[in-house]
Amino acid sequence: MLFRLPLLTCLTTALLISCAWAEGTDTPAPQAISIQAQPAIAMHGTPKYGPDFVHLDYANPDAAKTGTLRLARSGSFDNMNPYTVRGNLVVGMSQTGGVGLTSESLMVRSWDEPFSLYGLIAQTITTPDDRSWVEFTLNPAAHWNDGSPITVEDVLFSFTQLRDHGRPNHRTYYKKVSQAQAIGSNRIRFTFDTSAGPDREMPLIMGLMPILQKKWWQGRDLSAPFMDVPVTSGPYKVEKVEPGRRIVYARDPNYWGKDLPFNRGQWNFERIAYDYYRDDNVALEAFKAGAYDLRRESDPTKWLTGYPASANYIKLDEPNARTEPLRGFIFNTRRPLLADIRVREALTYALDFEWMNRALFGNLYRRASSIYPNSELASSGLPSTDELTLLTPYKADLPAALFTQPFTLPHSDGSGPAGMRDNLRHADELLKQAGWTLQRGMRSKNGQPLQLEVLLNNPDDEKIALELARSLKRLGVSLSVRTVDSAQYQSRLTDYDFDLTINYWASTLSPGNEQVYYWSSGAGQNPGSRNYAGISNPAIDALASSIAGAHSRADLITRAHALDRSIMWGYYVIPLYYLGRDLLAYHPQLARPATPLYGVQPELTWWWKAAQ
Repeated sequence: MLFRLPLLTCLTTALLISCAWAEGTDTPAPQAISIQAQPAIAMHGTPKYGPDFVHLDYANPDAAKTGTLRLARSGSFDNMNPYTVRGNLVVGMSQTGGVGLTSESLMVRSWDEPFSLYGLIAQTITTPDDRSWVEFTLNPAAHWNDGSPITVEDVLFSFTQLRDHGRPNHRTYYKKVSQAQAIGSNRIRFTFDTSAGPDREMPLIMGLMPILQKKWWQGRDLSAPFMDVPVTSGPYKVEKVEPGRRIVYARDPNYWGKDLPFNRGQWNFERIAYDYYRDDNVALEAFKAGAYDLRRESDPTKWLTGYPASANYIKLDEPNARTEPLRGFIFNTRRPLLADIRVREALTYALDFEWMNRALFGNLYRRASSIYPNSELASSGLPSTDELTLLTPYKADLPAALFTQPFTLPHSDGSGPAGMRDNLRHADELLKQAGWTLQRGMRSKNGQPLQLEVLLNNPDDEKIALELARSLKRLGVSLSVRTVDSAQYQSRLTDYDFDLTINYWASTLSPGNEQVYYWSSGAGQNPGSRNYAGISNPAIDALASSIAGAHSRADLITRAHALDRSIMWGYYVIPLYYLGRDLLAYHPQLARPATPLYGVQPELTWWWKAAQ
């Protein structure tokens, strides 16, 4: 059975119409069907919005479209190319969920569902039950901001360029396409290599593929950073750039998709401007002085003490239901000193999270103990029967305790060193088992001291790293803290040139192919991947690859739980914390609609109450 999912009608209407199958193809044409405006495809289950929806629930179609939204970022930028891992990318040029300020994909993600896509550049999508291939028909109204139409040639060019020269995640995803072919003048088919098993996410992954204009990009090095402004198709165009300091995006009055149901009530600001500050403390003071209009706060200490009562801004503290990132001290297991799981577990036991949370963060944080914090995807207790079916074939590659004990992180009473005695005794025993003995206050093995460095990019992380270093010193382990600028940090991260670093992995409520990019052996061998830890384990390879093949939400949760256990029991990261809340301070004249499942979306859906 074929599913032909019409995404955008041939006319802008909410009335029932009939769309015929495209001409000029040797693919059998299914029977023409009556459709409504913009149905969708979901990873699992049924999309929330039917074919006759008028606008998203988290967008206000009557929102005023005026004014400039002033925002801020810390650091600097030297790159306008979002498809390379080199350089410091300017904010606003990349896209999330299929759309950004300037660029678009064939389809776009709704933020009040785990994973459903709606039409953008695509007019229709066709895929069989097994999702072994997918076809897209382009919307004839779609055009670039220079006025030229978006063509099948642009889509094919985008695929080959991103597959061969794009970011590591693009190369990982798109190599699963065994054939890409144009069918007629406005349709394209991607056929997938299923030799390694089914991957039900691939039709959606291809729907989210960034589309590049062939005319502009041809002859350019996709892997090189640059400061040129590309031709794009999104709702905004780059109006002004001050390298390293400021970028301004202006809404394109000729944006082709402004009247689509999905876009109604979105992109409400005439301009969105980002100013860069040398560090976040300076940026906070600038916000309080009225230099910009909205600020997301990630540091609860600043939230508690850095925002005195003021008529200049409103404070918003709102829980979210999304999967939070797993943030922590990541071990680079490519380093011989950290290849031993006993050493990694010992160092994990040295972190006094409870004291740190109380003394540094006012007990506002929750400890992350999963790769999917704050969601039903996080495992707990012992493996279920269904999980054991997945895990048992790889029993030899996994810690034995995974099958007999719930995973728990060490705890203390929060009192400081006295409350850490039991944890440090356990850590000491693990280090001795690994051959690291304590001599004259220094841990060593075969004459080599246990000396490590944690690489940082954010000065605010220094207090956390220094606390870990103080605790490790009691074990005879030396941890030095090194903070470098953004360019050096990105270069060393890309080349895996670190012992430990503080970074994160972000997952959605519907994890998929990105899990291979995060955790697999193959990704860990490629510079620039997000397998920062260098994980190389057959069980994790298989479990990460299985995520995208889940046939139902329940099946996905089971597979996610099994993968979660395997990674947490490997002690590849010392988990830190998450809030599970959105903290924002914003100008009193900013208005906002209802908050979607994934949290507030200011750039997308907020607006000014009065002309600014």
